Amino acid sequence: MSTIPLTSTGAERLKAELQRLKSEERPRIIQAIAEARAHGDLKENAEYHAAKEEQGFVEGRIADIESQLSGAQIIDVTKLNAGGRVVFGATVDLLDEETEKEVTYQIVGDLEADIAKSRISISSPIARALIGKEEGDVAVVIAPGGEKEYEILAVRYV
Repeated sequence: MSTIPLTSTGAERLKAELQRLKSEERPRIIQAIAEARAHGDLKENAEYHAAKEEQGFVEGRIADIESQLSGAQIIDVTKLNAGGRVVFGATVDLLDEETEKEVTYQIVGDLEADIAKSRISISSPIARALIGKEEGDVAVVIAPGGEKEYEILAVRYV
């Protein structure tokens, strides 16, 4: 199994979700199953079946998170000394050469990518075009919609 890159912040988020699932969701579902069992006949007990189904989802998510964390290579971005180059975990301010709009992205692992929060996957076309570049460079992104050029305005490790 290959290691999965993960920022320390992303690892903390996963650990917090795992803790919540184990300490809050699991006991709540166990209680719901016990209450549903008390109602009698389990074959026709919709509450019991719903609780068992939810238990399956929660246990699956717990196993998934534990697997992800065990195979993760956790990288503390704040301790990187990349000399101003764009590397995994860097936060990059870009200027779209065509529209003159500024955007900011953090390059993260596939598990923690979330475009709504400006976190892009290391395997995305934009991230692949940015890796290794420095402030002032122009990155050409080859995307399904055609080529886009971004000027790198700043590189931060936060």
